Amino acid sequence: MKIRYTIVVLLLAVAFSCKNETKHKNQQISQTNEITVTDSLQLMLNKGKKWRVNPETQGGVEKMQSIISAFKKEASKDYIALGKKLSKQTSYIIQNCNMVGPSHDQLHVVLVPMLDAIGNLKEAENSTKGAKALLKLEGLIQDYFNHFEL
Repeated sequence: MKIRYTIVVLLLAVAFSCKNETKHKNQQISQTNEITVTDSLQLMLNKGKKWRVNPETQGGVEKMQSIISAFKKEASKDYIALGKKLSKQTSYIIQNCNMVGPSHDQLHVVLVPMLDAIGNLKEAENSTKGAKALLKLEGLIQDYFNHFEL
């Protein structure tokens, strides 16, 4: 329940922090009142090219990647602390969002699942759950770099 609440709060922060108010027709409310993204909302390239992002977004994701690299070199595997560090970076990205239009919409396709994975890290009860959330986040960061550029 705490994860769902955190996700809803983060989604609201993303929605209200960005200068562009985007309404996703591809979101639906399930019978359990969870927000889910349907399969039709997919991350894609901009006519075969990467989407352009603002410097703060690019820098924020690069910093996330750097934090993860440093974490992997550490002996201690405190996934909760890692989640908190990464959460600060996503807050920075959200607060400095000035993107609009289709590139902004596409950013949300990858950013929202990142927020979910980071929420799972922050609540990882054991290293198995933490490692699973980290692996998911690393895949999403790779998706970001495959689809976005400065």
